[in-house]
Amino acid sequence: MATVLFPDIVFGPIHSRRLGISLGINLLPLKRKFCTFDCVYCECGLGEMFTENPLPTASDVEEALRAKLQALKAEGVTPDVFTFAGNGEPTLHPEFPQIIEVVTALRDEYFPQVKVSVLSNATQIHRDEIRQALLKVDNNILKLDSAFDDTMRQMNRPWNPAYNVADLVKNLQAFQGKLIVQTMFLKGSYQGRSFDNTTPEEVQAWIQKVAEIKPSSVMIYSLDREAPVKTLEKIPVEKLREIAEQLKKATGIAASVAG
Repeated sequence: MATVLFPDIVFGPIHSRRLGISLGINLLPLKRKFCTFDCVYCECGLGEMFTENPLPTASDVEEALRAKLQALKAEGVTPDVFTFAGNGEPTLHPEFPQIIEVVTALRDEYFPQVKVSVLSNATQIHRDEIRQALLKVDNNILKLDSAFDDTMRQMNRPWNPAYNVADLVKNLQAFQGKLIVQTMFLKGSYQGRSFDNTTPEEVQAWIQKVAEIKPSSVMIYSLDREAPVKTLEKIPVEKLREIAEQLKKATGIAASVAG
């Protein structure tokens, strides 16, 4: 089973298909995944929902990031973006709003031209403090993998059985357009059940939800790294471009494509 865990608070820079040269920030445990989803395609592998986890403090993040930025300055390396990603869902960190302040301040001090991005599964955006923190970053990137609860549950496997697309869309609308929707397109099967979020029915329903959310833009992509479930199929880039064109034609909203 594929498992890629990030062993440091700050990692990279690495090349991101969607964001360019990215310096990663991991607010999660260094030896296991900590997430509200257990996605079938997660590069961190499949796992349990842990409630007790050793998490870095805001001071730990500040110390690690400052040291890394000083080293990058000395090397003459300038990243395109600082990206909150890592071993799970970054907004689960109890100091997430404070850490956003720390990171943006260090960005302004060392690399003021660099963007700050957060890759989030959007499960915590009903909390006002999380929403306000996300509104302070340059790229607030939030997940919507399907317009249908059944497909979402098969792909994302949320730990909360009450999690649903209708509430998600309502919470995404609260950003009033200051967000980027990210969608993983793929098909496959897991535990005897098949799914495919690229069917005409799925795509049309997804376009309708995106139109209701009114994001600034959309990122669509498919598998790139090895997934823990071996029955998943990567969607060809030509199909992703077709979906992007359908979205643009129907809503006027642009989508970037990463095959």
